[in-house]
Amino acid sequence: MTRNFDSFGRIERHERASRSFEKVRAGFAASAAEETSLLAFGNGRSYGDSCHNDAGLLVPMRSVAAIESFDPATGILQAQAGVLLSEIIGFVAPHGYFLPVTPGTRFVTLGGAIANDVHGKNHHLRGTFGCHVESLELLRSDGVQYHCSLHENEGLFAATIGGMGLTGLIVSARLRLMPVGSLDVEERIVPFDNLDAYFDMAEAADRQNEYAVAWVDQLSRGKTAGRGVLITGNHAGNGNRSVEDERVRLGVPFDLPFSVLNRVSLRLFNMAYFNAKRRKQKPHLASFGSFFYPLDGVGQWNRLYGPAGLYQHQSVIPFDAARHIIPAMLAASREAGQASFLTVLKRFGDTASPGLLSFPKPGYTLTMDFPNRGGKTRALLQTLDNMTIGAGGRVNPYKDQRMGAATFKAGFPQWPELEQWRDKRFCSDFWRRTALAPELQQGR
Repeated sequence: MTRNFDSFGRIERHERASRSFEKVRAGFAASAAEETSLLAFGNGRSYGDSCHNDAGLLVPMRSVAAIESFDPATGILQAQAGVLLSEIIGFVAPHGYFLPVTPGTRFVTLGGAIANDVHGKNHHLRGTFGCHVESLELLRSDGVQYHCSLHENEGLFAATIGGMGLTGLIVSARLRLMPVGSLDVEERIVPFDNLDAYFDMAEAADRQNEYAVAWVDQLSRGKTAGRGVLITGNHAGNGNRSVEDERVRLGVPFDLPFSVLNRVSLRLFNMAYFNAKRRKQKPHLASFGSFFYPLDGVGQWNRLYGPAGLYQHQSVIPFDAARHIIPAMLAASREAGQASFLTVLKRFGDTASPGLLSFPKPGYTLTMDFPNRGGKTRALLQTLDNMTIGAGGRVNPYKDQRMGAATFKAGFPQWPELEQWRDKRFCSDFWRRTALAPELQQGR
């Protein structure tokens, strides 16, 4: 069976071959002699090619999506890998629970959240998604379904959390949820005129709040270079558990022939957004949808980037280098004539993930989205890679479409351990391009 299994970046768009989970499991059970590589595919919210396997088959997992059990007394949920985070929220919210860690979209599968070890606006307190996984069931090509946790098959457990689907098929998982007084969030917005002002208050914001994130005007120059708004939040105590109003309200119904996100339109948007947020400095209640998932309200918003798609670049820069490197990265993108629609700064804490190859580490993480303008954009991304690695940081592999082997190796020197745990029937385009690249294999 073939169909479009696009990633969210929409860079490489073509039909891809797949095989159902049921047929794959039956083949494993029958010990069928086959060498075609496999890779799980969730809901296509990864920006890059870590969810693609053009040399083999994808295994769509959305059909494996049952919530199997939930204990309101403990907050422990057991669910299959294909269930969406939005479905989990809808199921547990009436009982007073929420996800302990959530990425910027709720349309991610449980298996995808584990395989990418996603993080959110509260990394400084809660760590990554994998920190809250009690156990998982992993089906490997030997036909065995392994129960993995910190105490059983712990090596496989560590390799699977953040392992990009390379250790086998995550079938289900037990997740420890977070009790909350409300789905609503008490939001506060503090504008800052430059990045120095942001860095001066970021640590205190983390200490005082469950959630903290900054939006940055990437195009601003001079004395206001790096201006933006710091957005903090804590769950309210008003008992609101309703998810009924959190629907997709707008949409981009067709592919635009060109990107509408250019320097002129983004400069106007940034000015309007900054001024609008500056007028909302008084603490106020925000719905969980508007606070955590503002772009989920616009269906297929990635079409705004035009048919060529978009690249997302996310880096983490150690604390001691961030004040110098992050302004330089913003300047480099401006000088390259590239405008980022969404530029976000967050502060990572020191809570270690149980995952072997998790992206976050102590420091500041900068995320920028760029319309794909071919070689010009890729050249800028390589420059940003070099600046990141030179500062002792690393680039997020889960959102990457073109990172070189050397960049990956420098940021994740522990990659050979994941290769040892990788089920050799499983592979991805990203892994072939980086870990299995000839120059990296020769350097092992």
